[in-house]
Amino acid sequence: MKITAQTAAVLSLIFGVACLAVGVNGLWQSGALADEAARADAHGFAWFWLFLGAVALATCVLSVLMARGKLGRLDS
Repeated sequence: MKITAQTAAVLSLIFGVACLAVGVNGLWQSGALADEAARADAHGFAWFWLFLGAVALATCVLSVLMARGKLGRLDS
C-alpha cells in the first residue's frame, strides 16, 4: 500500500493536533490532583503526548516538503 506525501501530511497534521490537544488538556487538568505522585505521573504523561504531537507535526512538515520536491528528486 502506498501513501502519498499529501495524504501523509494531512494524516500527520490531524494526529499531531489531536496529540497536542491531549497533552495541553492533561497539563491543565493535572493541577486539580491532590496527590503529588499522581500529579507527577500526569505531567509525564502529558509531556509524552506533547512530544508525540511535535513529532507528528515534524512529519507533516517533512511530508509537505517532499510533496513540493524541496528535499530532492523522489523516485517512483
